[in-house]
Amino acid sequence: MPRKFKVAAAQVGAVHKWTPRSSTLKRLIGLLHAAHSQGARLVVFPECAFTTFFPRYTMSSPAEIEAWFEHGDDPSQSPNTKSLFDEARELGIDIYVGYAERTSDGTSYNSCVYYSGALGKVVSKYRKVHLPGTKEPFPEKDAVNQLEKRYFTPGNLGFRAFRAPDLVAGALKKAKSGETEAEAETTTTSVGKGDPVVGMMICNDRRWPEAWRVLGLQGVELVLCGFNTNSYAPQLWGSRKEITVEEADKESRFHHALTMQANSYMNACFSVSTARAGWDDNKFGLIGGSSIVDPQGHIVAEAKTDGDEVVVAEIDLEDCRQGKEKTFDFARHRRVETYGLIASQTGVEEPPLLE
Repeated sequence: MPRKFKVAAAQVGAVHKWTPRSSTLKRLIGLLHAAHSQGARLVVFPECAFTTFFPRYTMSSPAEIEAWFEHGDDPSQSPNTKSLFDEARELGIDIYVGYAERTSDGTSYNSCVYYSGALGKVVSKYRKVHLPGTKEPFPEKDAVNQLEKRYFTPGNLGFRAFRAPDLVAGALKKAKSGETEAEAETTTTSVGKGDPVVGMMICNDRRWPEAWRVLGLQGVELVLCGFNTNSYAPQLWGSRKEITVEEADKESRFHHALTMQANSYMNACFSVSTARAGWDDNKFGLIGGSSIVDPQGHIVAEAKTDGDEVVVAEIDLEDCRQGKEKTFDFARHRRVETYGLIASQTGVEEPPLLE
């Protein structure tokens, strides 16, 4: 049974440290309308979409730090961001959007939410688990820092898949009380027929296959991921050899595409990844490469610039069934008795040296 709808990656270009939130919000709403005009039912915005990527800065003033966060447990009700959600509800579009969250108890997270335009409310929240970089800045004056460990707490919500309501016409619903067994679908026959199974992650999470597999084990059909990824950050770079700015940018884009394509294939799901791109403060480069990837790992649509851009494609979740029922039929092929180290060991422990 076809389960088709259009999705969009709403890439956002440079946002400077001095850019007012209100200005960025207007750009997001403009991208939302552009996606709507092309028939998109779901729009994915970047990580920390309302501001520049502030974890690159070293700050000590509590007031300065607090200014970057959205306060409270529901960003759709925050005065700073409410207009985006109101617009999504008016248009009847679902959105994924990332933001810096300061909870009511004062804890800080790098978070995102899934907002249903049809229901007019947040239906799921995710908090970034894999925080990259360091807690303290590098000693080099011109270093590009990644201080998420300084400003955020690792996420505590796990990788939870959920159903996104009202995206697919005729989606199978849960049997109502009083229905006979003949009237209600069984668990087996309902697989791949309900509302879309969606998972969320943020930026660095996409590099960790454990995150994808946890979602895959819940039958995920569509993974959404916003990101801010440096085009050149030698202090954070994993290579032991010197590379140019151009080489680093190319490598960063390659690794982004690699993670989205490989993991979409290995979990037989679609993915939408959306960048905050361009040159923030005219000196901090971020890659573009926002894309929509199918369950066979092919890029079906991709951003052509590093500026504000909407990337739209129609997807059919029925295409997930081939991988889920053949090559990656987990129930038939996984051997959990051999995977113990993944959950019991964090760092690398090499075998003993030979004599």
